[in-house]
Amino acid sequence: MRICSALVALVLLAACGAAPETTAGPESTYSALIVDGQSNHRIWPTTSQYLKGYLEETGMFTVDIETTPPAGESLESYRPPFSNYDLVVSNYNGEPWPEATMADFEAFVGGGGAFVSVHAANNAFPEWTAYNEMIGIGGWGDRTERHGPYVRLRDGEFVHDNTPGIGGSHGIRHEFPIDIRDSGHPITRGLPETWMHANDELYDRLRGPAQNLHVLATAFSRVDTEGTGEHEPILMTISYKKGRIFHTTLGHALVSQRCKGFIATFQRGAEWAVTGEVTQPVPEDFPTATEVRTRPEPA
Repeated sequence: MRICSALVALVLLAACGAAPETTAGPESTYSALIVDGQSNHRIWPTTSQYLKGYLEETGMFTVDIETTPPAGESLESYRPPFSNYDLVVSNYNGEPWPEATMADFEAFVGGGGAFVSVHAANNAFPEWTAYNEMIGIGGWGDRTERHGPYVRLRDGEFVHDNTPGIGGSHGIRHEFPIDIRDSGHPITRGLPETWMHANDELYDRLRGPAQNLHVLATAFSRVDTEGTGEHEPILMTISYKKGRIFHTTLGHALVSQRCKGFIATFQRGAEWAVTGEVTQPVPEDFPTATEVRTRPEPA
């Protein structure tokens, strides 16, 4: 089910308090597809509208949404035309897609398509080898050491840790600082070295192939919030054959999706995935090392 009407999108965005500052127009250069339809997060329809609006307000993207049938219904007819788009954004965490759809997606990304994985999209498809290579590391879905290592920061370097254990957990939701680990990358260039993120799940113990994965930012998972005591990867890039992927673990709840840091890094990550560069300036009201900054809550 493709949602193509800009009017419908604007109405829904306004209703949920995330109306875009500007909307996509004739000048938009790139086409994006958001895939959704099943998730362990009941707010997924609103999340998709947020993401759609954030892409459109850059003025770079036109955006469609392809929604799967509900859980328990056949997905055999679900075959989005990935090749018609420059970018695919996943807000999906549900039942496996049909084999033909998976093959189409592998061909899209492997052939040079851009992909952005948002939050619980890294929970999806634990047994799909290519998908796990695309996201680098993921969680839940009975992931264990057989799916790949943890990625750990040791003496200033990121290393693979093959210690047996679960893949994916998080402590108590809270506000937490994000630490930039590569300030020279186009996505993070110009961002504060440390900035505060709104109340969110801090994903930890993610594991996977971790091939061609580059960590842009981490967050320290504090033991007193039931975390790991480790610096956990939060923002990442991955290369898969000819494709570029941006992976953000942020965005569990609507307040975290309204965090101006989440929005800006998502927008910049999407542009980079498509072009390899970022032309968007860092917003003047970007969060600081001591202050969370969010867009207004819904009326």
